[in-house]
Amino acid sequence: MTLRLQPEAFVSEPTVSPATVAIPSECCVDGDGGAGFVYVLGSATARGYRTYVGWTLNLERRLDQHNSGKGAKSTRGHLWCLIYAERLPDRIEAMRREWHLKHDRPLRRRLALSAQGIGPDHSM
Repeated sequence: MTLRLQPEAFVSEPTVSPATVAIPSECCVDGDGGAGFVYVLGSATARGYRTYVGWTLNLERRLDQHNSGKGAKSTRGHLWCLIYAERLPDRIEAMRREWHLKHDRPLRRRLALSAQGIGPDHSM
C-alpha cells in the first residue's frame, strides 16, 4: 500500500498495517538544513484509538523507532501506522507545525476516525 499525495502532505490509507506502509523515498533523507516532516501516527489499543504527533527528518526511520519500542515513551508497546504527514522546509518549521497539530484535537479526532474507516469520507 502506498501513501496518497495530498497538497504538501502525505496521507496513508486508513487500514494499513505498519509493516505495509510504503513511505516515498523523499521522506527518508537525513541531513542538516533539509526538509523536516511533521507526522501523526495512529494505533488501536484496548483503551481506544490513539494518535501521536511528532516531527522528524526521516519518516521511515522514525516509524521504525516507534514500532520497535525506541520512540517516545508514550508510543512504546503499541504498533503504529502513519496516518498523516507534512513535508516542511526545515526542522524549525516542522517543530512549529508539530505544536499546532498537537493542540488541534478536532483534526486528530478526524484523522483517527478516518484511519478506522469511520466518518464522512467513508461509507459504511
